[in-house]
Amino acid sequence: MPANETPIRSPERVPAATAARAQRSQAEAFRQAVLLAVLAAVAAVAVPLRAQTLVPERERTGTAQAPGAVHTVRTIPEACTRLEGVFTGEAAQPYRMQAVQTVPTCQPRARYVDAAQAAPSQAAGWILADVVHVPEAACPSRQAVVQVWRKPVAQSLERDGQGQVRIYLQDAQKQAAAGQVRPLPEFSAVAEMPDGPCR
Repeated sequence: MPANETPIRSPERVPAATAARAQRSQAEAFRQAVLLAVLAAVAAVAVPLRAQTLVPERERTGTAQAPGAVHTVRTIPEACTRLEGVFTGEAAQPYRMQAVQTVPTCQPRARYVDAAQAAPSQAAGWILADVVHVPEAACPSRQAVVQVWRKPVAQSLERDGQGQVRIYLQDAQKQAAAGQVRPLPEFSAVAEMPDGPCR
């Protein structure tokens, strides 16, 4: 064949090469579609999980406490309640917490509900108000974690000309006698203690 002539391809080979390229591009498009579907599924799962992460309104670490020393974890003045905790030194229940009344003459504007009864969670309308870490003095890496939850209620309280809410004793007594007691906000607390020996 002379040098200036171009080779002529057979008509059968051109469609075969084009078909092979078309198959490769279809396979690549399928692979990209599958990858996109997997990424969308991962995003659909990850976004709600990230949204469920509990972020308290306030988080703090208390002072280290010796075993047997009763200490105040948090005071809830609205509910006239003080949360007291103690490291027991017992394996079955290493940390115990109880709610006690602050002052007998205190008039609560909210009520404290035991965690077993309240079962606080975001799904039930509770807000994680406070997380308190209480380290054990003998082993600071062991910490009791107390979660304080609050459940607000919608109260349509009328304001006066100064923008203040005024509640008069006589009016409140009349409403109570008529069975028209307003619902109160609620508080609850959950204590958790990590298991295992000191590290």
